[in-house]
Amino acid sequence: MFDSLLQLLEQNQIFTPETLMTYWGGFVTTIQLVFLSLLIGLFLSVPFAVLRTLKNPLIVWPIWFYCYVFRGTPLLVQLYIIYYGIPYINGIQDTFWWSIFREPFYPALIAFVLNTAAYTTEIIYGSIVATDHGELEAAQAYGMGWWTRMRRIILPAAFRRALPAYSNEVIFMLHASAIASVVTIVDLTGAAQNVYSKYYAPFEAFIFVACIYLCITFSIVFIFKKIEQRVLAYMRPLKT
Repeated sequence: MFDSLLQLLEQNQIFTPETLMTYWGGFVTTIQLVFLSLLIGLFLSVPFAVLRTLKNPLIVWPIWFYCYVFRGTPLLVQLYIIYYGIPYINGIQDTFWWSIFREPFYPALIAFVLNTAAYTTEIIYGSIVATDHGELEAAQAYGMGWWTRMRRIILPAAFRRALPAYSNEVIFMLHASAIASVVTIVDLTGAAQNVYSKYYAPFEAFIFVACIYLCITFSIVFIFKKIEQRVLAYMRPLKT
């Protein structure tokens, strides 16, 4: 079977071992970019969401404004501002920041992190404020302080409620990562563009990469469904 696959690749003009390695490199770059963006964005969004529940306007309003700006503007515009705009700041090329912003991967990562952190903050915040008052009253009756209630009662329940919405955010970030190719990053979409420019075959190049995105999306949906079945098992009706 492997020999027949090699013969097939040798006979066709587009899907050669060379182009498949191009797609593989784009696949690895896409996974790295999306995974790091989601991981860092989640790490930032949890404290942001918790701080938004406070009654101090000096804390709440800056976080609200940040979420409003990054949710209200296109991710492509944010990427352009960070990638093309920051290098024009006077003196930045003489600092260590230039070693970060002169490579396209890190500006794209920063843009994706700030964008997904804003959306995830709103998702977790909405799940926190949806906590049943009865649970909070019971926790207070046990003598739990604010931090203990947040750590043991509110956040675990909020994470469970946020799972369906967060799974959509993960898929959105996967699809949005395709714009990384506009700043010369060779992700999956960038790999398809390279193959298209070399062989002038737009259908084969982009349909193939669309199938890869579909496979990744279905894998994400499957993983989150399994997680939801496990952590939300208590919500399923009992079998009679």
